[in-house]
Amino acid sequence: MTATHAQRKALGDFGERVAVRFLTDRGFTVLDRNWRCSDGELDIVAIDGAELVVCEVKTRTSHRFGTPFEAVTDDKAHRLRRLGWRWGREHRDVAGGRRVRVDVVSVMAGARGAAEVEHRVAVV
Repeated sequence: MTATHAQRKALGDFGERVAVRFLTDRGFTVLDRNWRCSDGELDIVAIDGAELVVCEVKTRTSHRFGTPFEAVTDDKAHRLRRLGWRWGREHRDVAGGRRVRVDVVSVMAGARGAAEVEHRVAVV
């Protein structure tokens, strides 16, 4: 059975909420969520110390189609970095010339219990 668009969106929204909570619990300051421009979208933009972090969130219910991390190819990671630079240029007051880092948060949502969260720092 394939998931409907609404089910996929609800799962993605859930994963992003979990990821935001995970990151803020670790001291990140979330600046933006679901930022869009003509070149794409950033799930989460945050500050971690001196770095501007672009965080891609991948939420899954199984590994049937691979791990969430496998969904972030090198090309996608480089595109996320470019989008992060663009976000920084458009938000200089907050970004302040910080170095851009690309992270990935994997959220595995099970049928019961808390979601499993894994965070990979600086994927490119």
